[in-house]
Amino acid sequence: MTQPRSRIVDEKLTRWYHCLSRCVRNAFLISDQNGFDRKAWIDHRLKELESIFAISVAGFSVMDNHLHLLLRIDSETAQSWTPLEVATKWLELYPPRINRKRVTPTFEMVELYAANVDWVQKIRTRLSSLSWFMKCLKEPLSRLVNREENCRGTFFEGRFKSIAILDDESLLTVAAYIDLNPLAAGMVSLPEQSPHTSIKERIDNVVAQGRLRDVEAIRNGSVQAQKVSEGIEEDHWLIPIEDRRRHGAIRAGIKEGFTLGQYLMLVDCSSRMVRDGKANVPSEVQSIFERMEISASRWVKRLSKLLTGKRLFGSFMATTRERLNKTASELGVSQLCSTA
Repeated sequence: MTQPRSRIVDEKLTRWYHCLSRCVRNAFLISDQNGFDRKAWIDHRLKELESIFAISVAGFSVMDNHLHLLLRIDSETAQSWTPLEVATKWLELYPPRINRKRVTPTFEMVELYAANVDWVQKIRTRLSSLSWFMKCLKEPLSRLVNREENCRGTFFEGRFKSIAILDDESLLTVAAYIDLNPLAAGMVSLPEQSPHTSIKERIDNVVAQGRLRDVEAIRNGSVQAQKVSEGIEEDHWLIPIEDRRRHGAIRAGIKEGFTLGQYLMLVDCSSRMVRDGKANVPSEVQSIFERMEISASRWVKRLSKLLTGKRLFGSFMATTRERLNKTASELGVSQLCSTA
């Protein structure tokens, strides 16, 4: 049953959402044109918005005619901001204008906005809204392209599709699916070669820290690769793969006890399994499936369905029918349609 976005995006159900936006008529509008690297622009804009919004980015893939995002709503973070912080963040997004020209807000300006209690509450809500995050990502690019091409019209198709992710296995499946999009499209032969993806961003971060050998260990399926990335993502702008708060980390990660090294091995193995249509996995990767209580055959089946489907149907994703039924009951409907 189709649900309005106001009922799908509900932190009481889940904080995790897979957001998808396509170019109008599926045209390849995000590809590099006239020297303007539109994909690189989106990469940069995502980093900017992540630092402003109480929305964290766990995964992304920018394709020629669409983009995928794996986002987490962190509204508690927004509630912790002072009125001055809220005003500063909003004016960074929408600088004030004098005589139609943008100006850098002064401290006095920020204080004036921050003194408006009702305005601060409204903006605090916007800064933890998926809709506002996507608007601030897509609208500036549309304007830039239209100005560059001296035209008017729609750049993206509709608003965006959001899929509520209801359990950990589905969360990891979506993360892998997003990172494998360029490989499934035949753009690259290895996941880590995929440009404008979160997996490439994570590997580049490891390499930037002088740990190229560790990346090679991961690529070769070494057992040591499972321990390669402990804590290495703490200062990275993407949500860390491993949730290490029990070990003193401040930031919440995607999954406790599941390292970046294990994730990279899992994605690499999954790319080969999906390509070959088999569920035979190396012992190192099989141990990951077993420890996480994930069926390798189910994992491959779901991932293959996502990667080969032309459209993503449904607004919810769960591993079991029981979890879907529970959510349907919470929403007061008879049943829900799952994406995979």
